[in-house]
Amino acid sequence: MLLYIHIPFCDSKCSYCAFNSYVDKFSQRERYMNALSVQLETELKRFNVNPSNRIETVFIGGGTPSTVDPKLYAPIFERITPFLQKDAEITSEANPNSATYEWLEGMRALGVNRISFGVQSFNDEKLKTLGRAHNTDHAIEAIKNASLIGYEHLSLDLIYGVQGDTKDLLLSDIDQAFQLPIDHISLYSLTIEEETAFEKLPEMASEQLDLTQWLFDEISIRGFEQYEISNFGKYKSQHNLGYWKHKPYIGLGAGAVGFLNSIRFYPTTDIEAYIDAPLTIKEEILTDSELFNEKLFLGFRSCVGVEEILLSKAHLSQIKTLVDGGFLESRNGRYYNQNFLLADEITLRIEGY
Repeated sequence: MLLYIHIPFCDSKCSYCAFNSYVDKFSQRERYMNALSVQLETELKRFNVNPSNRIETVFIGGGTPSTVDPKLYAPIFERITPFLQKDAEITSEANPNSATYEWLEGMRALGVNRISFGVQSFNDEKLKTLGRAHNTDHAIEAIKNASLIGYEHLSLDLIYGVQGDTKDLLLSDIDQAFQLPIDHISLYSLTIEEETAFEKLPEMASEQLDLTQWLFDEISIRGFEQYEISNFGKYKSQHNLGYWKHKPYIGLGAGAVGFLNSIRFYPTTDIEAYIDAPLTIKEEILTDSELFNEKLFLGFRSCVGVEEILLSKAHLSQIKTLVDGGFLESRNGRYYNQNFLLADEITLRIEGY
């Protein structure tokens, strides 16, 4: 079982960001964190969390978790600690400009053992284009500080497919990343979302598949295994893998999503409404067909693969063609995708049968 905690506060709104985040709600932080504790009590019961059914991973995302003082996280950690699996992976996202040495120390003291930094680029001009609040020096300093403090695992995000990207710029980003004490990189192609600053500038997204494949190869040859379409590492995030394995997950906070058996749970996205009524949660029941398609999509875009037992004779006929063509590999009762960039096409081909 996984636990996701959503922190919707941000010190700035990036030009591409469509996540549920706000730059003008900081006065609500303490009340919001108290509301998280209220919802947590209900979710612990709903998911039957107990000493024999423990939480395997925790992920604090956003928004920007580093805009909230570690002291405000303390009640949540006190409540979940008895139910954490031994050596549980506990990750927090952080922005380089707000992840101060003191914040990193405070989160480490609570039990966080992995930080994922929203770096996006080590090119200051590109950072300005993306609307980021930090610069290259902030990113380098924050990652080095986290290493000095003793975090076991450090990750950073990079964005590609941005207008103006060149091989030289992207190679410089990769070279700088690998000079830092990280064991994981998340690599995201810029996509233009509704209600973002880039919505009226669709030309800002400029992905080229040959450049994408080159970028993937450059990271892989440095020893970071690609284990999902957007993730590479010497260390594989157990929280990410839990999603792709279709494990149940608690979604805590405004805009979070939970999943148990065939039901998704949606707390309200509005911060004030969530604070006033954190137990107002909508439910969506997924059909068998929807669950099957989700397992295909998640399995083929990651190293998890798809179990043969899930597939009908018609599906297996299509899969045989894909295996014969070198697109899929069969091992120990599972089928694995050989090129994650083709995950959607492979899934669509199999879904239709």
